[in-house]
Amino acid sequence: MARWAEVEREVPELAARVQQLFGRGVNKTLATVRADGAPRISGTELQFEGGEVTLGMMGGSRKLADVRRGPRVAIHSPTVDATTKDWPGDAKLAGLLVAVPPPGEGAIAEAGYFRLDVTEVVVTSVDQAKGLLIVEAWHPGRGYERTTRT
Repeated sequence: MARWAEVEREVPELAARVQQLFGRGVNKTLATVRADGAPRISGTELQFEGGEVTLGMMGGSRKLADVRRGPRVAIHSPTVDATTKDWPGDAKLAGLLVAVPPPGEGAIAEAGYFRLDVTEVVVTSVDQAKGLLIVEAWHPGRGYERTTRT
């Protein structure tokens, strides 16, 4: 696992693209694992700041219960219409959420605040001229990989 600062150091251009893609909108999609092992999809917000990816959750929420039981998550950037000619792509992050103190004062005791320890960074895009799907990925210990598909 890696902190976001390591991603920024090792693959700065990919990290910048991920942040840009996540910045297209407020609501991201968070995948957690329910108590019965089934997946759960929830909306969330996150921040890239100070070499960390952080997010908070309301006390009593089902996604907070999921994360406290099992911290593995995947987070998808806001989705825009992929059929447009200038589609910038999608970004995905995966990893483990680690509880951290909330920023600032006035934190609600029941709420959860977390940083993401990254296990995977992926950007998916399309080269319209060549008709290729492009998948760029970074994993701790493996580094950067680029794959194309027709």
